[in-house]
Amino acid sequence: MKWEDEAIVLAARPHGETAAIVQLLTRGHGRHAGLVRGGQSARLRGIYQSGNRVTATWSGRLPEHLGSLECELDCSYMARVLDDSDRLAALSAATAVCEGAMPEREPHPACYEGLIALLEALESDHWAEVYVRWELAFLAELGFGLDLSRCAAGGENDQLAYVSPRSGRAVSLSAGEPYREKLLALPGFLVGRSEGGAEEVAQGLAMTGFFLERHLFHPHDKPLPAARQRFEQRFTGAGGSPEAASR
Repeated sequence: MKWEDEAIVLAARPHGETAAIVQLLTRGHGRHAGLVRGGQSARLRGIYQSGNRVTATWSGRLPEHLGSLECELDCSYMARVLDDSDRLAALSAATAVCEGAMPEREPHPACYEGLIALLEALESDHWAEVYVRWELAFLAELGFGLDLSRCAAGGENDQLAYVSPRSGRAVSLSAGEPYREKLLALPGFLVGRSEGGAEEVAQGLAMTGFFLERHLFHPHDKPLPAARQRFEQRFTGAGGSPEAASR
């Protein structure tokens, strides 16, 4: 059998002396892998960089087989951010989260569209805030959405300041203050109180990272991907202020 689809390269790993096994996020076929013959060659390596948008052709004798991939490069998002280490870290984190969390061969067109939107936004001023919103949407698409619209404890909805780690629901400042050490901080830009900034992005990444790990990685005995952890550390370490963030 054979199919052609739009795709984003998530990862490419050497296989044997010259081939590579490539993981894609496709629009219509979900996360899908395939063998690229000669994928380690200088001619093909540039096509199979994480974050590149490609037109992929997969073929295999049976649907459950690994099959073979051939791809044509449509857009190199990695090349756009190659000189900006913070944006490049965001791209690496997003593709690693998709590869590690998405079920194999299960169509999620919204995840594909969301990743494209994020990659396009990496050149914008508020790319880091967009990244946090992308992880929230990713969780929702896979069935673990958070409710940030109203206070879970009946407090004032215009002063939402925390998120319950148990329910994934927002909590107001007054209702949550006695339990603040047990709650996750809710960054103001997610509820319309601010435009964001490095400190709030760090809060957002801590919040989404908690739920990503709980719902999508821990059940499979996996930690958050190393690329995702390193990306968060750019905001929580070194003063919490990446040079390129939200400028």
